[in-house]
Order: sequence, then C-alpha cells, then structure tokens
Amino acid sequence: MILGLYWMQRKHISFSKRVFTALGAGIVLGLVFQFTYGSSSKITMLTVDWLDIVGSGYIKLLQMLVMPLVFISILTAFTRSTLTKNIGKIGGLIILLLVGTTAIAAAIGIGTALGFNLEALEIQQGEAESARGAELEEKLGDLQNMTTPQKIVELLPGNPFLDFTGARPTSTIAIVIFASILGIAYLGIKRKEPQQAEIFSKMTEAVYTIVMRVVTLVLRLTPYGILALMSKIAATSDVQAIWRLGEFILASYVALLLMLILHLLLITIAGLNPLTFIKKILPVLTFAFTSRSSAGTLPLNIRTQSDSLGVPEGTANFAGSFGISIGQNGCAGIYPAMLAVMIAPTVGINPLSPSFILTLTVVVALSSFGVAGVGGGATFAALIVLSTMNLPVALAGLLISVEPLIDMGRTAVNVSGSMTAGVLTSRFTKELDTECYTSDKKSFQAAV
Repeated sequence: MILGLYWMQRKHISFSKRVFTALGAGIVLGLVFQFTYGSSSKITMLTVDWLDIVGSGYIKLLQMLVMPLVFISILTAFTRSTLTKNIGKIGGLIILLLVGTTAIAAAIGIGTALGFNLEALEIQQGEAESARGAELEEKLGDLQNMTTPQKIVELLPGNPFLDFTGARPTSTIAIVIFASILGIAYLGIKRKEPQQAEIFSKMTEAVYTIVMRVVTLVLRLTPYGILALMSKIAATSDVQAIWRLGEFILASYVALLLMLILHLLLITIAGLNPLTFIKKILPVLTFAFTSRSSAGTLPLNIRTQSDSLGVPEGTANFAGSFGISIGQNGCAGIYPAMLAVMIAPTVGINPLSPSFILTLTVVVALSSFGVAGVGGGATFAALIVLSTMNLPVALAGLLISVEPLIDMGRTAVNVSGSMTAGVLTSRFTKELDTECYTSDKKSFQAAV
C-alpha cells in the first residue's frame, strides 16, 4: 500500500486524492486485522507496533517542527513588517473568536446531550473505567492547587530554551510570546540601528526559508502517515464497546457536525464561499481526524491558511498556535458540556434548569482559556469544568473505551475552529488575500 501511494506521488496525483486514498486503504487494512485476528491479539498488536514506525514516526516529525515553525514564522512577520500595526488587534480577535465559538460549542453540546437524553447512570462501569476514574481524580488534585493567576503566569516564557523542547504544557504559547518580544525589540533596533536590523532580518529570512523547506519535506509523508494511523485505529478499536456506547458516539458526532456547520456559517457571514473553505481545509481535517493531534497538525494548518486561504503568515501562526490550547471547540467546548449534562442527574441536579445551563456555558467558555495554563486537551477541560460545577470527575472515566474514536472528531473540529479564526480575523482586518482564497491555485498542495 505504501508503494502504491508512492506511485501516485510519482504520477503527480493530487495531494487530496492521495490523502483520501490513504484514509480508505488504512481503514480496510485495519479492519482486516480486526476481524481476522481480533483487536487485542498478539499478531495485531505486533503489527501495530511496526505500523507505528510510519504513523507515530510521522507525528513525531511534525511535532519536531512545531516550535521552530511557530517561532520563526511570527518573528518573520515582524521583520517583514506585516504585524506592526495590528498585532494587538489580531491577537485579541483570534482569542475572542476562539473563546466565543467555544461558548457556542458548549451550548451545542448541552442541547445534543439533552436531545439524546444521555445519562452516565446508563453506562456500565468495568475495571478499566474504574481505573480511569481514579486516575482523573488524582490529576484533579494537581489542578486544584493552581490558582487563576498562577495559570496566567504559566503562559510566560521563563526559560525559552526549555520551551523550545516542548517540556511544559504551555510551551507553544510561551514561544509565541517570546517571538513577539524579539519582534518588538527588532522594530526598536530598526529605528535606531537600521544596519544591524537589516542583518538580523536577512538571518531570520534565511532560517525561515530552511524551516519551510523542511516543513514541505515532512508534509510529503502525510498520506503514508494517515495510512498507518488509520490502520492502527481500525485494527485496535473495541467493537463491542463502540456498539454499547453507540448512542453517545452518535450524539457526539452530531454535535461536532453542527459545530463544523457553524464554522461554515461564520465564513459565509464574512462574505466568503464556505464550499471553497471546506474544500481547501479538508486534507488538514483528515489528518487531524486520523492523528488525534492538534499540535501535530499545526504545520499543515499554518501552511494551508497562508498558501491556500490567503491568510497572512503571522495571523496564521497566531491562530494555529493559540488554537492548540485556547478555545478548543471540540475538546474544551462540546465534550465537557456533554459530560456535565450526563453526570448532573447522578448528584440530583436537573440538567434542564436554566441556571445550570447558563452557568455551564459560562464555565466552559472561561475554562477553555484556563486550560492553556494546565495542559490543554479534553481530559483537563473536563476536569476543570466538572470540578467547578461540583460534579464527580471519576464518572468521566466511563467513556475510556471509546475515547479514541470520539477524540478523532474533536481534534478535527478544534483545527477547523483555529483555521476559521485565522480566516475571519484576516477578513476583519482587511488583510485576507481574497484572490488566493477564491483561486484554484493550491501552491501548498502542489509542493507536496
């Protein structure tokens, strides 16, 4: 199958077609192992181990690029003077859009959970679920010890060299701030010592060119990575658990689909063609879906925004970087809201109460920003929301068996939200290259 994808690349078949071919082939290959040997058999697990060389190896290469790409792209935006006038406005708009859409995502999650009449009491609790619940309660202890001011301080780059390693949960945001500080310093030097500033600008441009070339080389591996990742998911999924929790999975994907439609609606309100938008971001969402990694999708996210959608590089980097840990529509919006509605009846709270719904929506929206200070992701978002609402966090462990399947859709919606924020911000600041957006030119996809 890998050789087949390589042949398609040599024949210059489009990137999108190769991605979707890999997606379909991966599902078929995984199901062959699933129904031939079983999801937990020794043969399946050993095969998945070897598949991980391609799948997880590709994600590691993408993660390798995240910090250098974010840093050099934002710094280059300053040296090219593309963010000098609007940096505060751009950052504020992106955060407002991310958090605002997460509040709407919470409302969608609440409505869907109520519409499907989901309750945690109906889910069976086995050993794995109990162990997961205990683990979540242990993590909650660490979260409760961190105040809101401490979470804000965690965003700052105390040691940028440490943050370049991605050692902290907030490393990406810290690198954004560090690059912005260097950029502001460059603007000051440009006025006082233009010759030194010119040297720095040329150095930055050279590094940017090299980094973007590496991004292109790694992104060429996308179809192979998707093939391996999808094979692993299809081969190792617990079919019985999926069947047992089918109603929750269906409700989750209905909510995620409604959120994706909202993104397209916002694009339409901004005067842009939503079909063009979805067509151009579909390969990115496909990778986000299969990889379950918003951070791993970041290079693909930024490159597509700037090359295919006409978003300025600086804005694309801000939207993509903030979208990793602030206002994640799927992980920090829909998911914790649905869990809260499901768990509320177990402690005698009426989930239909207007005060409960309003409080939950506000808590989810605010927590989606606070999540950045404690690591991000659906688990941390759920812990913060459930503990704030005085709901038992251990019950969130009941969904461990289908967590990977749901997480695929959540990640795709997270990435769609960040790309929507980038496009809308560029539109509001009148910096969007509408000719690039409307054209069929796909410079990024042509390069890979």
